[in-house]
Amino acid sequence: MVVAGDDGLAQRLAAELRGVYGERVTLVVPPVRSGARPPVVGRARATALLDRVSAAVNRASGNGNGGGAGGGDETPGSERIVEAAELNEHTLTYAGVDRATALALVYDDDETNIRAALTARRLNPRIRLVLRLYNRRLGQHIEALLDQASALAAAASDATASPGTPDSTPGDGEGATSTGTGPPSGASRAGRNTLVYDASTTVLSDADTAAPALAATAVAGTSKVVQTDGLMLRAVERPPPGPGEVADPGLCTLALLSATTNDPAGADGSEGSGAQGPQLLPDERAVAAATGRGTVVLENVSYSGPELGAGRGVVPWFGSLLSRRLRWSFAGLVACVIGLAVASMLVTGEQPLQATYLTLLDLFAINDPALGQPLGRQLLQLCSGLVGLLLLPVLLAAVLEALGTFRSGTALRKPPRGLSGHVVLLGVGKIGTRVLTRLRELRIPVVCVEADPEARGLALARRLRVPVVLGDVTQEGVLEAAKIHRAHALLALTSADTMNLEAVLSARTLKPDLRVVLRLYDDDFATAVYRTLRAAHPGALTRSRSVSHLAAPAFAGAMLGRQILGAIPVERRVLLFAAVDVDGHPQLEGRTVGEAFRAGSWRVLALDTATPEERRADAASGAPGPRLVWDLPSTYVLRPEDRVVLAATRRGLAELLGRRPRQRAEA
Repeated sequence: MVVAGDDGLAQRLAAELRGVYGERVTLVVPPVRSGARPPVVGRARATALLDRVSAAVNRASGNGNGGGAGGGDETPGSERIVEAAELNEHTLTYAGVDRATALALVYDDDETNIRAALTARRLNPRIRLVLRLYNRRLGQHIEALLDQASALAAAASDATASPGTPDSTPGDGEGATSTGTGPPSGASRAGRNTLVYDASTTVLSDADTAAPALAATAVAGTSKVVQTDGLMLRAVERPPPGPGEVADPGLCTLALLSATTNDPAGADGSEGSGAQGPQLLPDERAVAAATGRGTVVLENVSYSGPELGAGRGVVPWFGSLLSRRLRWSFAGLVACVIGLAVASMLVTGEQPLQATYLTLLDLFAINDPALGQPLGRQLLQLCSGLVGLLLLPVLLAAVLEALGTFRSGTALRKPPRGLSGHVVLLGVGKIGTRVLTRLRELRIPVVCVEADPEARGLALARRLRVPVVLGDVTQEGVLEAAKIHRAHALLALTSADTMNLEAVLSARTLKPDLRVVLRLYDDDFATAVYRTLRAAHPGALTRSRSVSHLAAPAFAGAMLGRQILGAIPVERRVLLFAAVDVDGHPQLEGRTVGEAFRAGSWRVLALDTATPEERRADAASGAPGPRLVWDLPSTYVLRPEDRVVLAATRRGLAELLGRRPRQRAEA
């Protein structure tokens, strides 16, 4: 496996492949520079020389072994580090892409990942590619393009190879066959009906993977949603039940939380929490014995088709132009007109239409004076004139406000004066933009705080009419301007750990019971921060989340050729949802659903009833979603031709795929 990246996701993904799945990993990272950058002239030649020098240093330090592109430590779980300033053809060749099973390109820049993917596909048409792209639409086109290039190259290679001769296409050598449990890629995979879910090219976004989890963490009781290929899974985090209450198990219990009735904040929730930490995929006996603990249950499963664009009615259009006060003023004037018309009808005995007409004439002061008429008619005319006088300033205010709305359509809104119960979102970069979209889909009021006036998410905030406070959160008055003292939660999602921590500490001084969620990279630092904040504010909920920690399992599963539907965070641990073929897995094949369930490792949730032909047609058209049966009896026997959707822990999925036992046997 080759992982190339320039931030924490690459390091976390390499550790995931090496520590959980026992894979041999080559990690390509930029060099740590302490001096000036090299000149642009002759940069390609200098880069190639730098690659060789960096690799030689790594070999001397024991990080990797030489021997060209195929060199490296053959021990399962080993890691070889290659430092390169640019991810060009020389770097990819030295990293062993032409002989690797899979390549993950997780640079923060989309253009760098696309350029490297095109080069890698040319070097090895059958390598499994996993790309990190923020642009969703571009990712779909790139995925189709690279898959088509792989199929054409593999077909040409198969046509030139003799029937009894092993295929010599790059990717079927030592690096590909050493991980024999992985599915075939390229054209060889296209010929098998049981591996339709596996794709030679997979485009993922760490922002899309982590955004639902971050948004759900900010609001108690909200659902964690996994949505892909028309399938929507919704898991709900439920608080500990009260005395004498029984928690609703939903469709099934996915996890037991560390939060209890006596300790709502819970433990730090990491894998090192021990018995006090969360328990993933518990059995019925553990669920029954865990009284007073919070749970994560699978509440709803449905098909989510393409969203239909809803037209804007008259009321939303009218409300976007006028403020709430003006709308109420107009409603009051209309009520006055109706009341005057009814009174005129009762006093004068006129028909309703005639009485309304006379009232409007009096309202606009174009009717004759009611001289010589009854006293009631004269009083009604005076009241109508008074209402007409009140109508003039309201009409003027409406015109001015409508003009101001058009003029400030491109301006950022400020937080309203009476806003409360909202979520303060700190940072609207790549991650913050996706979280903002998710919060607005949940109809949760949001106030954004951003220091960069050119940030990526400000255009979205302007379009969604979300209030924004421009300013450095470390300065006084910025959090106060975001109404933090009346907020429900704070999401600190900037890329700087210290800024997130400073924002949380400042917010807690203004509101000690504020619910806070921090984006922190370092696990040890996150644990120390959590314990300190919990000790200082025992009654407030504090959560630390790492985007790379949430996204790495999905990227690792895609590199192994498995369809990872999504990941749900359970405190600081991760629960995966994957589509797996029963064939070739002795833990599933020939067993009942009840027998296949292994507590703490995996659990079968659903059965895909589509035929292989229907799966291929669905994958080609992208129209229908999976045909799944969720109410599987525990006595149902899993057949080799079945495909199931299961929930698994990271290590449980590695055991199910048989990666480590197979590699120990080879060693």
